[in-house]
Amino acid sequence: MHTAQAPLSAPPVDWTALQNFAALRGQLRVSFGPACNLLCWFCHNEGDVPPPRTREDRNQQPRRRSLCAAHYVTVITALMDAGLRRVYFTGGEPLVSRLARPVLEQLPEADADASYTLITNGLLVQANQEWLARSPLDKVKVSLHYFSDESLRAIAKTRIGINAVLDGVEAARDTFERVELNTLLQRENAHEIRDILHFALDRRMPIQFIELVGTDFNEDRASSAISADEIVSYLRTLTTNEHTEVAGVGQGRRVFRVDGVEIDVIHRNLGRHHVGQCGTCPVRAKCVEGFWALRFDHSGGLQPCLLREDLRLDLKALLADPERLAEAVAGHVTSFTEGTL
Repeated sequence: MHTAQAPLSAPPVDWTALQNFAALRGQLRVSFGPACNLLCWFCHNEGDVPPPRTREDRNQQPRRRSLCAAHYVTVITALMDAGLRRVYFTGGEPLVSRLARPVLEQLPEADADASYTLITNGLLVQANQEWLARSPLDKVKVSLHYFSDESLRAIAKTRIGINAVLDGVEAARDTFERVELNTLLQRENAHEIRDILHFALDRRMPIQFIELVGTDFNEDRASSAISADEIVSYLRTLTTNEHTEVAGVGQGRRVFRVDGVEIDVIHRNLGRHHVGQCGTCPVRAKCVEGFWALRFDHSGGLQPCLLREDLRLDLKALLADPERLAEAVAGHVTSFTEGTL
């Protein structure tokens, strides 16, 4: 007589790597899709085909959207329950998407140490101001890469005037307590960087200056990238309050305070956070970011690296089971951290 054996139990999930990532202030970046009302030349669309490239070549298309608002809320809730604390909403332009409002209005209540941030070009903030004010967003980060009609046209290929962008900044300030700016350093705006800085200082808004992240989609404009050295030198004429942060995830940054306003400079020379998978990565030589974000896209995929689409985890089959979904992400991050993907 054969005795039936009890089914083998699944090995326990190792949550350590995901929890460490969260503790180091790693981001969950949630993309509503590639649609945008601007065509900035440097756009990387969180690792998908960006709008400018599709405009130039219709054969290059981003992934198809396969998620509804409820799917987004399920994934965000599951991963926050698993320990992630910082959620950033990106695009394209998030407010172009019809999913923005239903997702942002249904977000789970965040703990005191968690936060929701909208990254936007500002153009649609005023039109959506009423419902945005009721949303649980903690912060809005406006991308201000230009300060004139000319630089806006050169960078974003648009006939929209700069005043529309600046009006969006003011609408955000009227709506949210925390509004920040971010500016990509490039030859097209090099002559305006100080003006953008003083615009932020006059309004007491924190601002971040960022060196270009090179991708396959912007390599033909690599010569537009400029160093942060000039803005760093100028900031040192305004303040002696400076320190360098290299701990945690992402690129190292120089942090300045001018009259109490924080200015970050994301500087490639300060190093980055690499993990196990990075050791044998074939594109490490051009990686200036390291592992600092989990990117969840409109097609249901999650990838731990901007430059490695082959490391993308498809979550669509797990959307009906949030617990298994969180376990799968924890396992994926563990494998990435240990270099076994």
